[in-house]
Amino acid sequence: MLKQNLQFKLSQKLSPQQIQLMKLIQLPTQAFEQRLKEELIENPALETGKEGEDLYEKDEFDNNEDYDDYDASDKMESDEINIDEYLNNDDTPDYKLQANNYSDDDEERETPFAAQVSFHQDLINQLNTFILTDEHRDIAEFLVGSIDDDGYLRRDVQDIVDDLAFTQGIYTDEPTVHKILNIIHELEPAGVGARDLQECLLLQLKHKTPTEYISLAIDLLENQFEAFTKKHYEKLLQKYSVSQEQLKKAIEEIEKLNPKPGGAFDGSSRMVEHIIPDFAIRIVEGELELTLNGRNAPSLHVSKDYQEMMQTYKVSRDKSNAQKDAVQFIKQKLDSAKWFIDAIRQRQETLFVTMNAIMHFQEEYFLDGEETSLKPMILKDIADLVGLDISTVSRVANSKYVETPYGTKLIKEFFSEAMKNDQGEDVSTLEIKQILKEIIGAEDKHKPLPDDQLADILKEKGYPIARRTIAKYRELLDIPVARMRKKI
Repeated sequence: MLKQNLQFKLSQKLSPQQIQLMKLIQLPTQAFEQRLKEELIENPALETGKEGEDLYEKDEFDNNEDYDDYDASDKMESDEINIDEYLNNDDTPDYKLQANNYSDDDEERETPFAAQVSFHQDLINQLNTFILTDEHRDIAEFLVGSIDDDGYLRRDVQDIVDDLAFTQGIYTDEPTVHKILNIIHELEPAGVGARDLQECLLLQLKHKTPTEYISLAIDLLENQFEAFTKKHYEKLLQKYSVSQEQLKKAIEEIEKLNPKPGGAFDGSSRMVEHIIPDFAIRIVEGELELTLNGRNAPSLHVSKDYQEMMQTYKVSRDKSNAQKDAVQFIKQKLDSAKWFIDAIRQRQETLFVTMNAIMHFQEEYFLDGEETSLKPMILKDIADLVGLDISTVSRVANSKYVETPYGTKLIKEFFSEAMKNDQGEDVSTLEIKQILKEIIGAEDKHKPLPDDQLADILKEKGYPIARRTIAKYRELLDIPVARMRKKI
């Protein structure tokens, strides 16, 4: 049977200029500077400051040139595009987008750095100190190549034997691979090449000078690993007939070990990104003062040379086709330059008014620095205050940083949902998390508090929170369950 369906779809469309403005608003300071440099290179009608003046020296716009010398009525028409294609990355809820001071559409740029020996190459270099046959060296290098960045060999030995045969043409057996693997286990850092955490810790302990406590620690890991990981200390005390102090010393030896030996290698450390605050908040005579990083407000103006070329064409009597083509190009560049200057001003104003609204909304926090002073605040609260779309506020919050008297903060961290206390007042979930963190920090680690007791304590403090909510907040704070927080 043939069915006919009539569907209506309402879609909002944005002009290319509006989309470009949104992208500019989204860019943090460092990415904005790069975008500005690119625009200056691409558009010769756009100029910055005075000749020889530093690009970011002034905060005010220098746009006093007479820009009305040409008729802008012939601006090129551009097709509109569907907003859904641009805003799809805003559908990710609860600020789950990674924010590292670069926007998601910022071009990836490589930073030059000094060449370093890689983790795996360092292991290969260490192998050169061992006397091995050619075949054993090939097997050893294959094993090193199979070690992950954490320093583990997370593959079954039989699978390695098969891979050596199929991919390297090396026919060997498991005992031989185990023999070569024992050589790998002698390399630095200690613990490299382990198949699991238990073996990794044991390898590190066996590299140490034997003592009473190290011997006990080795026995613990070899024979009572499950009881140790589950912190069944009473069982271990009975098993080994040792004092609580002796068991504590043995556990301390284990806690000194590195569960990821590969990550300790200097050559494998990642580059550290330097955060450039987009705003600064200071307290001046008891009042909050907000400033926008001056690098977001460069001095720009339209090229005088291009305006003079337009004026020359305007008074010219002989207007050839070539001249018409040239003036069309000039008009496009002038249009683009003027729009870019206006867009930067709009970006500057949008950033400032949004952050200013956030600052006043959270005024108590910015004055005293206490996280418990943070009020519940969602994107809509700020959007309503400044008269902007929620998506625009989200762009400011997700990728921008503010320097405060209490450190540099990611703006999105000031947003939180509201919960009711026992007085019926709205309190921030950030406040509850902070109090929960303080309670756990002050607990007796010999008898850590389970989630139901934590819920009771919070209830006594005026925060009626369910046990499952406590568990959720504890996980968000990266705090383990009570049993795993237990100390002997």
